[in-house]
Amino acid sequence: MPAEVVDGRSRMRSLAAALPQGLRDGFRAGQELAVPALDRGSSVVAVGMGGSGIAADLARGLVEAETGVRLGLVRSPELPRSVDRKTRVVLISYSGNTWETLRAYDAAERAGASRIVVTSGGELAERATRDGVPLLSVPLGMPPRSAVGHLLGGLLGLLDSGFPESNEDRLLRIADRTERSIRSYQSASGPAARLAARIGDRSPFVYAEGAFLGLARRWKTQIEENAKQIAGFDEVPELFHNALVGWDAMKRPEARRRAVVLLEWSGESAMIEETFRYLERLLGRKGVTVGKASLAAEDRLEALIAGIALGDHVSLFLADRHRVDPYPVMAIVRLKAAVGRPRRRAR
Repeated sequence: MPAEVVDGRSRMRSLAAALPQGLRDGFRAGQELAVPALDRGSSVVAVGMGGSGIAADLARGLVEAETGVRLGLVRSPELPRSVDRKTRVVLISYSGNTWETLRAYDAAERAGASRIVVTSGGELAERATRDGVPLLSVPLGMPPRSAVGHLLGGLLGLLDSGFPESNEDRLLRIADRTERSIRSYQSASGPAARLAARIGDRSPFVYAEGAFLGLARRWKTQIEENAKQIAGFDEVPELFHNALVGWDAMKRPEARRRAVVLLEWSGESAMIEETFRYLERLLGRKGVTVGKASLAAEDRLEALIAGIALGDHVSLFLADRHRVDPYPVMAIVRLKAAVGRPRRRAR
């Protein structure tokens, strides 16, 4: 095996293990940033692409369940027309050079919205410094997807004033527990390795309750970038009004080439649990391989963090199985080299 592949695997495993410390550091930095406090009804729009934008996806279910803050996510250079002077726009770009986020930065200024920048540097940091925009700096030197601890922790720190009470002690306690869980996820006989073996070469679909839809997306994107394996995601109960029909109609030979991972939180309602079991029975009759990832924690935030750590390690064990280096994402590099930053159309 080439030395660079081994180095890439070691590097990504080290970064995955650093999730708890990234959460601690990011939360403190976000909490300390001098921005006005949030209250019930505050409108926050996060802008980010790929591994940068996932932080808002992950935070949204928690924010919706526990605060009166409205948190939206935009994966586009264009902002909704509803963005105005009362809106806070959080612009997240790990590199600081994502063209969509840079354009959204200008769009937020035109809308009169207050801006906050989260980045490791680049043009976005330069603009924020020039314009006096609050800047939350995250460490350089990692793939954006591996900065999830710093980005999610930072976003939760920025939003902390919107919660009924501070999440500081809660997050520190969860980070400590996650460090212990990660040791089991790293094991070749642990839950991450077993779930990766169950998925194997099959095309996986990751399903979760709507509040954990961001986590399902995170699993999907980690499998695609780390294991170089196409994946999909969807939410319960919405999928029972559409995807269920596709599974029911699928022929067994095709179904055997698929895998479904169910992300199940112990705090889900009895109705959601019942629909998961119905889906599991249907898929089993079709010959679909089903794996379950139990998010066994009473605390919604703890379940979320544990799910991130488990999913990251599942994707790395899948990379091992496929004998691929999880570190590089050359298809994205080639796209950026070929397309560059789109020019504005003349008006």
